[in-house]
Amino acid sequence: DIFLQLTLSGLSQGAIFALIALSLTVVYRATTIVNFGHGDFVMAGAFFVYVLVIYAGLPYLLSSIFAILIMFGMGLGVSRGFIDPIKSGPHIGFAMMSISLGYVLRGGARFLWGREVFPMPRIFDMEPIFIGELVITGDVFFVSLIVAILLSVFFLIFYRTQIGIVIQAVYQSERGATLIGVNVRAFHQSMWGVGLAMGAMAGILIAPISLLHPDLGATFLIRGFAAMTLGGFGSLSGAVVGGLLLGFAEQIFGFYISSALQDITAYLIILAVLVIRPAGLFGRTITVRV
Repeated sequence: DIFLQLTLSGLSQGAIFALIALSLTVVYRATTIVNFGHGDFVMAGAFFVYVLVIYAGLPYLLSSIFAILIMFGMGLGVSRGFIDPIKSGPHIGFAMMSISLGYVLRGGARFLWGREVFPMPRIFDMEPIFIGELVITGDVFFVSLIVAILLSVFFLIFYRTQIGIVIQAVYQSERGATLIGVNVRAFHQSMWGVGLAMGAMAGILIAPISLLHPDLGATFLIRGFAAMTLGGFGSLSGAVVGGLLLGFAEQIFGFYISSALQDITAYLIILAVLVIRPAGLFGRTITVRV
């Protein structure tokens, strides 16, 4: 059945959108700052893996671990070196800083590799799985499985551990969190690290399917924002639901209406949500810094 196949494809792609949206939400929920350059950090994580696999000859899994650690360290550095110094300035400074950092990464990738498109090594080499008329490729199966595991782990951390309690405290009141002994500055830095590491995971999973190029992140950033907007800013579950719904909508609109709609579905969703329900499906209206 074509509808079931489209649903499967949409949800598998939506799972990656959900991971990007969740990595954006982690930083936002901890700092109330939206990282407008996040897509280029996603791209950087994928390129780190490419370099380690192709040029250094390391195994894919080991390269992925190194790339995630590198991006975690980069997140710490971004928070400490670029975000902390401008906290006393106007809020628009956060947006300009994150956009500038993203363009620096993209420009660096273009300087090194031009605008070429590189095939990433396949992560999983297995025969497609046939369930009736449904076809599940190895990449789709394992990527969806990995994303599901990652999302489950992060939800357990955020809602069932002491770290999650700290995140809730800082999100509700930085001053209150400071009064109970939380080092808010160090916490913000670590959450930037976690957010960029999660973005790297998304890039590592995306690149073998969509191919690798310096503009990879820009393509997926808007989808992450659309998922985040649909689910509700600051909502972890909303980021996941928004990503899955966006992936499904892209496939349905692209097939039943016009393939041209597939590229603008994210923009249409952002417009519709902001006009009809600005808080999103699971969000709440709050005053934020961007």
